[in-house]
Amino acid sequence: MIDFHCHLDLFPEPFAIAEKCRAHNLYVLSVTTTPSAWPRSRELSYGGDRIRVALGLHPQIAHERENELGLFDRFLPQTKYVGEVGLDGSPELAKHQQHQKRVFDHILKACGRAGGKIISVHSRRAATPVLDAIAAHPSAGPCILHWFSGSMSELKRAVDMDLWFSVGPAMLVSKKGRQLVAEMPRHRVLTETDSPFAQRGATPLMPWDVCEAEGEIAKIWQVSPEEASSILLSNFRELVAPVR
Repeated sequence: MIDFHCHLDLFPEPFAIAEKCRAHNLYVLSVTTTPSAWPRSRELSYGGDRIRVALGLHPQIAHERENELGLFDRFLPQTKYVGEVGLDGSPELAKHQQHQKRVFDHILKACGRAGGKIISVHSRRAATPVLDAIAAHPSAGPCILHWFSGSMSELKRAVDMDLWFSVGPAMLVSKKGRQLVAEMPRHRVLTETDSPFAQRGATPLMPWDVCEAEGEIAKIWQVSPEEASSILLSNFRELVAPVR
């Protein structure tokens, strides 16, 4: 199983959760929200090759942490994975959009100069400006749209740009989420949980709950769970093969 977008470092006992991920034979990409958190979070990947930690600066706090871009640039050569980065168009963040755009543009440029990174991208209520930014920086590297919630026309544009998508149990609860997944190219879909942010009721999802996403994707694709799992694993291997 693959959880290609979660926040291991935000669990109360992240190293214990990392060990449980290994026990479940999970492949995990643990994203970070600030560059200053990355050195300690990186330690979660020690002891095996199934957990990777991405260097990020979350758009929701870009206005507070823009001064950490120097740290981002310093740490970038140490990783092939970047995330969580992107833009967020939520109304409460409207006054910070210019901060977000400067930060995201800086990150995409830096990734391009570094030869390309694998990038997990946040695009809530901001799909079009995110796609515009990615299109303006084609050398940044393969981008995975995490929990994509844009329109069908924005999805089509993302598909035409050959972008990737990571899909979790929380996304698949809604009718719109399932409709979006049904239109995504099967060879560009990965699974995620966005744990511990994403929840089942009042309970945070755990990385191994990604099995629920696998099962629901199989239903949407109208294939067996085994076939869905095989496709998802093949997708993952294709994406990460150049960097593993």
